[in-house]
Amino acid sequence: MRRLGIRVFMVLVGVTVFTVYAAAAAGGYLLVTWIISTPPDLVSALVLVVVFTVVMAYLSYRFGTAQLLRSLDAIELPRSHSPALHRRLDRLALGMDVQRPPVLIADLGVPNALSLGGPREGVIVLDKSLVSLLTIEEVEGILAHELAHMESYDTFVQTLAVSLMRTIAGLMTLLLLPVLLLLHGIDRAMAWIWGRPTDRRPGLAGLIKGSIETLVGLLLSLVTLVFLAHSRRREYLADSRAADVTGNPAALARALSKIHRATSPEWGLQSLLYIHGDESEDDGFRRLLSTHPPIEDRVERLLERARDQGNHYAHRLRP
Repeated sequence: MRRLGIRVFMVLVGVTVFTVYAAAAAGGYLLVTWIISTPPDLVSALVLVVVFTVVMAYLSYRFGTAQLLRSLDAIELPRSHSPALHRRLDRLALGMDVQRPPVLIADLGVPNALSLGGPREGVIVLDKSLVSLLTIEEVEGILAHELAHMESYDTFVQTLAVSLMRTIAGLMTLLLLPVLLLLHGIDRAMAWIWGRPTDRRPGLAGLIKGSIETLVGLLLSLVTLVFLAHSRRREYLADSRAADVTGNPAALARALSKIHRATSPEWGLQSLLYIHGDESEDDGFRRLLSTHPPIEDRVERLLERARDQGNHYAHRLRP
């Protein structure tokens, strides 16, 4: 009799759980159908999504940059401590479409550099060991590379891409919310009804739910791959711009090689801002998911450019 009572209780709990989830799914369905039944025209919808994405990206860009700087506990490098570095930075800023940024020193954990902000309000952060690791010509190449990122608003574009992915994920989650709630409710209700309330193994509903989530993940992955490809392209362009303004691509190539040898790649949002390559030459899949192109490719491009410059100069000196 006691066992029958427990069984009836579990069935009742299962039915109650399903009812709650079904009600939530119904509410989500009504919300989605209301949105679909009174949709704005396509242009207005696109404008709304774009405006929302840009606003969120700008807020993240402004407040995220300030928060990151606070977390780095960086201090400004006085001109008296490194006058040669400051003179070269002054000259670089005059030749580029940027306002001269302050240079901050922080403990990044590895010899590296990153730029934050745009051409009018940006800062450059150097690891405290970087200046001692590189010659002044190599430091100049790194500074020019970071200024090139600032000149092209690369940090904001990266933030915009992340915000776009979040917006897409949010819209897809909203549209699929009724189905996901109902499927999850079926799984939890059946677990109670069968007397296994702690069983988290997915049933048929869970498998369908997993398939939907996988499809959503694949769509977001495609957006991510496009963003990563753009990020790698921007690294090449920043190298090229730095070589233009310094006239010394070989120095930047040496700097990248030294940093690469001294740096252990780390994953995370901050890695988007670093200049190192977080790839393996023999791992094609990892290279596809990298924010930076292979260091070997970047160095070879810069050295080839340096050789071309040398050949051009030698040709001009010929009688």
